Amino acid sequence: MSDPSHPRAVDPSAPGTDSPAAAAPDPEALWRGPLQASRRLVLLHGWGADADDLLELGLELVDGDVSVVALRAPWPHPAGSGRQWYDLQHPAWPDLPEARSQLRGRLLALGATVPLEATALLGFSQGAAMALDVGCGDVAGEEGLPLAALISCSGYPHPLWQPRRPQPTVLLTHGEQDGVVPFAACEAIAQQLEAAGGTVRQLAFNGGHSIDVGLFPAIRATLAQGWA
Repeated sequence: MSDPSHPRAVDPSAPGTDSPAAAAPDPEALWRGPLQASRRLVLLHGWGADADDLLELGLELVDGDVSVVALRAPWPHPAGSGRQWYDLQHPAWPDLPEARSQLRGRLLALGATVPLEATALLGFSQGAAMALDVGCGDVAGEEGLPLAALISCSGYPHPLWQPRRPQPTVLLTHGEQDGVVPFAACEAIAQQLEAAGGTVRQLAFNGGHSIDVGLFPAIRATLAQGWA
């Protein structure tokens, strides 16, 4: 189970980009745009990818005064390249509690420069599972984060996940022919969020384990609504 690099990576040293990693609250992330801004988009890559995997996508979804931050997962992927939020190949996913705690701490730290209420979170596959877990409450009983928007692309629910009522509207996108994370995972997420009293929008598309370009207008609209 590995995630494709659907968006082309952006060179951090390319002209016209801004990557103030040394001064940033999270030096393990890739940064574009201002460090302090009125709005922020945080990106969580999938299993076997790296922080640069979703960066170009993020830049296509925003304009104006938006800080775009692509977080790097904490552990190396077992294949030798890329990163992972936790080891999917290890039974019971023992790294998940630590990964959850680390991500929550990183997002709270980012809130020192842009409030979480003005922060949107977008994740793909394993990154989407992490976004849902931390953004909407988790099995540790912690409250979800007061985010502007949460977008899960080809995600899945973690075992024992018991979401609390999410603060933002949650957008779920998923390919009906996804051979990596079955489409039924999207339906399960929606059912759990709706049972918790959340507002959920599902977007299915004719495709596999990816983020279809045809979804970009809906994703932009979700971001605009959250930042309004």
